[in-house]
Amino acid sequence: MDALLLIDLQEDFLSTPRLAQARPDLLRATRRWIALAREHDVPIVEIRTVLPRDRSEWALNMRDDDSPVALEGTEGAGRVHELADLEAQLVLKTRDDAFLGTDLERRLRDLRAERIVIAGVSTQACVALTAAGAYARDLRVGLAAGAVASEDDAAHVRTLRWLADEYRQRLVSPAEAL
Repeated sequence: MDALLLIDLQEDFLSTPRLAQARPDLLRATRRWIALAREHDVPIVEIRTVLPRDRSEWALNMRDDDSPVALEGTEGAGRVHELADLEAQLVLKTRDDAFLGTDLERRLRDLRAERIVIAGVSTQACVALTAAGAYARDLRVGLAAGAVASEDDAAHVRTLRWLADEYRQRLVSPAEAL
């Protein structure tokens, strides 16, 4: 593992009913991954969705439903309080794919990262699209066992299967990641 990516570990995303229930276990596992990264001097990149209030960069479904999340300046756009002490590089995004419209690729290249591990939410959206984007950039991806979740259990399982079958991106344990 050359870099650990933490995706959308924000109040708005972890307040949905299913993710609120999964939150303690998800964040406990995430903390273990963070400790492992620190122990082995692996850079940590925190990726957060932050949307402008003016709808200009909202995704189509958010515009259609008039239901944005992680609006700039709101508590919901902030990092979950359980990770308040996290020291990490910060990348702000407006789309599910964390590479789209950000400098994430350059940062990973500057870190000489070839193998990344992704933790965060939601499996079928931001995790999957960022993992696919990493594949398109010739990065090897592992998904952090215990630290990837979704508000939809069936979509979570289907997406993990798809990422493994299509891109050879599978859940990895800390031992496998190192």
